[in-house]
Amino acid sequence: MIWLLLSVITSSLLYVIFKYFEIFKVNTLHAIITNYIIASVTGFISYGQVPHVESILQADWLYYSFFTGALFIFIFNIMALASQKNGLTVAAVSGKMSLVIPVIAGIWLYEESIGWMKIAGIILALISVYLTSVKSKEGLQLDKKTLILPVLLFLGSGIIDTTLKYAEINHVSVGEESLFSAMCFATAFIIGVIILIYETTQKRLINLKSIIAGILLGIPNYFSIYFLIKSLKNGMESSVVYPINNVATVLFASILGILIFKEKLIPKNYIGITVAIVAILMIAFAKA
Repeated sequence: MIWLLLSVITSSLLYVIFKYFEIFKVNTLHAIITNYIIASVTGFISYGQVPHVESILQADWLYYSFFTGALFIFIFNIMALASQKNGLTVAAVSGKMSLVIPVIAGIWLYEESIGWMKIAGIILALISVYLTSVKSKEGLQLDKKTLILPVLLFLGSGIIDTTLKYAEINHVSVGEESLFSAMCFATAFIIGVIILIYETTQKRLINLKSIIAGILLGIPNYFSIYFLIKSLKNGMESSVVYPINNVATVLFASILGILIFKEKLIPKNYIGITVAIVAILMIAFAKA
């Protein structure tokens, strides 16, 4: 459970860092691209030894790291577009509600335990994500013209989580979690460089502020994935890990928002926080 707790803490810190991006007018795209190389380097350092190129190229998980890394940066861009076109709340809810995809995959593909308490907890988890994320009394405001964006965000986020679980079970050996994570981020960085070259042609040059912001983001970003994989690797079922991780991240990020940025919550948010706590307890103590 300690790995899952650490994943929640580091994931929540990402929201705080993104909030400071807004305050200090950081170019988010440039910082994200920088963050990927920092996350990748952090992974190689965590591995504890210089990996042989040949061993990486022959690793069973190599193609999964390529696929996951490509999805990382694709989903980031979808998230940015969804935030701009549909609003932050829609983007947040779409991304976090994707937990249903790895949960269903875990129960169906890996015959993970299921019982009435876990089912009820997962349903409450979905409800809590919505209630905690909504920042207006009107609820979610969906634009039918751009509905494809939250749909892609939902599917893409779910596919990333499911792929991580599949690779962890079938291909990533004990001790290689750092290397696998590092290669995921390295792939995202390489694609990000291509985007950065395009940004340069548009006269949008990366600056020192974006580089520093990317460094501050990259380290917790790496560990949020590393700790998540360690949670899965240490015998925790994905139908437990993903609901608790997503809901607890939203919950903790909301608390940090109140404490650090003095954010105001509406009654729905307080109800969502309460429901989130109940959901986490039900899923954590559920028995088949």
